[in-house]
Amino acid sequence: MGEWYAHSHERLPAEQWHLLCDHLGAVGEQAGIWAKQFGAESMGRAAGLLHDVGKYSSPFQARLKGAPRRVDHSTAGAIIAENRYRTGRHPIGRLIAAAIAGHHAGLADGRGFGERTSLDERLKQTLGSDLPALESAWQSEITLPQRLDSLPIKKYSNPAIANQRCGFQLAFLVRMLFSCLVDADYLDTEAWFAAIDSGPPPRGGWPSLAQLKAALDGHLAGFAGRTSEVDTARADVLEACRAAAALAPGLFSLTVPTGGGKTLSGLAFALDHAVRWQLDRVIYVAPFTSVIEQNAGAFRRALAPYGGAVLEHHSAFTDDAISKERKREGGEGGPEAAGKLKLAMENWDAPVVATTAVQFFESLFAAAPSRCRKLHNIARSVVILDEAQTLPLPLLRPCIAAIDELARNYGTTLVLCTATQPAIEDHPERPPDASFKGGLRDVRAIVPKTQRDALFRRLSRVRFERLGELGDDVLASMLRDREQVLCIVNTRGHARALFEALRGEPGAGHLSTWMFAAHRTRVLAGIRDDLTNGRPCRVVSTSLVEAGVDVDFPCVFRAEAGLDSIAQAAGRCNREGRRPMEESVVAIFRAAGAKAPLEIRQRSPPSARSRG
Repeated sequence: MGEWYAHSHERLPAEQWHLLCDHLGAVGEQAGIWAKQFGAESMGRAAGLLHDVGKYSSPFQARLKGAPRRVDHSTAGAIIAENRYRTGRHPIGRLIAAAIAGHHAGLADGRGFGERTSLDERLKQTLGSDLPALESAWQSEITLPQRLDSLPIKKYSNPAIANQRCGFQLAFLVRMLFSCLVDADYLDTEAWFAAIDSGPPPRGGWPSLAQLKAALDGHLAGFAGRTSEVDTARADVLEACRAAAALAPGLFSLTVPTGGGKTLSGLAFALDHAVRWQLDRVIYVAPFTSVIEQNAGAFRRALAPYGGAVLEHHSAFTDDAISKERKREGGEGGPEAAGKLKLAMENWDAPVVATTAVQFFESLFAAAPSRCRKLHNIARSVVILDEAQTLPLPLLRPCIAAIDELARNYGTTLVLCTATQPAIEDHPERPPDASFKGGLRDVRAIVPKTQRDALFRRLSRVRFERLGELGDDVLASMLRDREQVLCIVNTRGHARALFEALRGEPGAGHLSTWMFAAHRTRVLAGIRDDLTNGRPCRVVSTSLVEAGVDVDFPCVFRAEAGLDSIAQAAGRCNREGRRPMEESVVAIFRAAGAKAPLEIRQRSPPSARSRG
C-alpha cells in the first residue's frame, strides 16, 4: 500500500482521507504538550504516537473501505509500548500501554477484576496471530522517543504512607496520561471531520485570566466605601485572600463565617493566584446544583463583560440556561454561544468552570474516555472546594487522596472553603484523636486563626434557643405563628410530612434532594423574592439549604444535628446583619420519636445511645 489512513469520509476519494502519520503526529504532539504540565511530556508523546498504530494493517485499511469485520487497532500500540519501554522495577511502559489500550473502550483492570478484558490478557496477545500483523511502514512514518521521562511522582517521606499510596499514585498518573491522549485524539479527529463538513467548531477564544482578574477588580472596587460591620468584615476577608494569593501553589483552607463574602473573596484569591503562578484555570466545586447556579451567577456578574467565560457543568445546565445566561450578560445567546459552552463541557477548557462534587470526584476515579477527557485540565488549576464539610464520609479517604495527589504531583492549588472546616488534616504531633491519620498535611490558612476568631465574633448575628422535644403538631403551629421562617430537618420524609402540615399557609415552601434541580431552582427563586419583598415565607427543608444557599430568614428552626450543621443553619438567619441579634433566633429542637443523627450517636456515651 502507498498511503495509510486513520479516518475515511464517504464524500471524499481515498487519496483525500485522513493520513495516519498526520493523525499520530498531531495527537502525539498535543498529548505531550499537556503531559508536560506534570513532567510526563515524553510519556504523553509516546502514547499519542502509538495509540492508533494498529491501523497500519491491511484488515483495518479494508475496514475503512467498507469491509464489515471489526478490527482491534488499540492493543497493538499498547504491546509495543509495554515492550519498548520496559524499565525494570518502574512500569512506565505498562502505564502508557494502559492508556493506549483503553482509548476507545475505557481503562481496563490490570488483572481481570473488571468487566472488560484485562490489560494483562490484552498484552499477552501476539501480533500476526491474535491480532493483525503490522506493516513495516509504521516504523518509518513515526519516530518514537528514545528515552522517556522518569516517573513524575513525588513520593511520601513517611514509608508507611509511601507504600500505601504507591499504587494509587501510579493509577492516578495513568488517568492523567489517558486524559491527555483521549482529548488530543478527539480534538484532532473532530478538526479533520469539521474541516470537511462545516468548518471548525466554536472552541477556544476565551479571555485570559488576567482579563478576568481586571474585570473582577473593577467589580470589587464598587464595594469600596461601605462601612457596615458586615461590609468591613468582608473587606478584611478579601484583603487576606489577596495577600495569600502570592504564596506558592498547594493546599489552602478558607474558613470564613457564613455571610463573610467567601464566594467573591475566594474567586479573587483564585484569579490572583492563577495569574501570579501562571496556572491555567479556576474550577469551582460545590455539593449541590442550587449552590453552583447561585455562585456561578455571582461570578458572571462580577466578571462582566466576560461572564460567558464561566462554564457550568451539571445536569441542570441546559441549552436554554446557557442562552439565558449569555443574554443576561449582554452577550450572544444563540446556538453558537451554547455550542461553545457545550463543547467546553467535554474537556473543561474554559477559564472558569463550576461543577458538582459528584462530577469532579467521580471523573477522577472514572474509566470511560468521555469522563476522563477533562482530567488533564485539572492539573495546574486552582480548585475551590466550596462547602468542604459536605465531603461524603464513606468516600472521605479516596477524596482526600485525590486532593493530596493533585497538589503533590500535578501543580494544582486546592482551597477547602467553608464556615465549618472538616477535621481532615493529619497533625502527627497531636494525639490520635485530634488528628486524621493519612489526612492532608501542610494546609495553609488563608485567614489566620486570630483574624478568623475575630471575624466569627464580629459576624455573630443570631442568638440560639433550645426548645427540647417537639412533636410535629406543635412544631407546625410554631411555624404558622411566624410570617417568615425556615425549618431544617434531618430527613426528606420528615421535611415532606411537615410541609404537608403547612401546605395551606401563605408562602409555604419545601426543599429537598427528592426534587428535580430545575424545580429546586424555581422554588429558591420564589423564596428569595418573597423574603426580599416582605411576603409570608414558611419553608421546610432538608440540610441541602445549609450548603451555601444564599437566603436570609429572620428565624430558623433546626432539628438536632452536629455542630457544623447547626452553624451552617445559623448562616441562613440574619445573613446580611440587617436585624438586631436579639430578634434573630436559631431555635434547636429534637423531633419527637426521631433517632438522633449519626454524628451525635457516635459521640454519645453508651447509656445515651441506648435511650435513642
